[in-house]
Amino acid sequence: MAIRVLHRQAVRKAGDATVLDLTSRGPDPWVRFSPFYPHGGIPVHGSPGRTATTVEGVWQALKVFERADVDERYLGITTMRGLKRSVRQHGRVLGHRDGLTSETLLPYITARRTIYLPTYKYVLEHHLQPELAELRRLAAANDVVLLDFANNVDIDDPAKPLSHAGLVMHYLQGTWPA
Repeated sequence: MAIRVLHRQAVRKAGDATVLDLTSRGPDPWVRFSPFYPHGGIPVHGSPGRTATTVEGVWQALKVFERADVDERYLGITTMRGLKRSVRQHGRVLGHRDGLTSETLLPYITARRTIYLPTYKYVLEHHLQPELAELRRLAAANDVVLLDFANNVDIDDPAKPLSHAGLVMHYLQGTWPA
């Protein structure tokens, strides 16, 4: 199974591969892989009984800034818009809470591993099995290129945003980061 991840603007490098846009601007059903897609029923890390609509909503809700703490409003956003909290508005990011009411603040890479990865994997396993089966079928027939706004597939590289398409690739190849 040959699967690659490319930045959405680098589609010309895809060659003869089957190209699938997994971003929030992609077509159905591939848009469902976007962390902004409102699947609903996504458990919020460290917050028993609490759920969110999107993966990005969990990530943003638990983010803590110099001038802003957790913001539960992000858990219920269903529009795929307005899901980012900015440093321009709230100041420097201090980390992510280890749950909505936790006093523990997780550093960035720890938060990626503790919050983002399990949350995204939950969506893959509970909301995207038919789409993953179709990706496997396509990859068995031809090389597949997954487009994303980011192409960083290294969980431990904090310099660039993490590619969710890269996580899909890892999941399909059985190389999910530990």
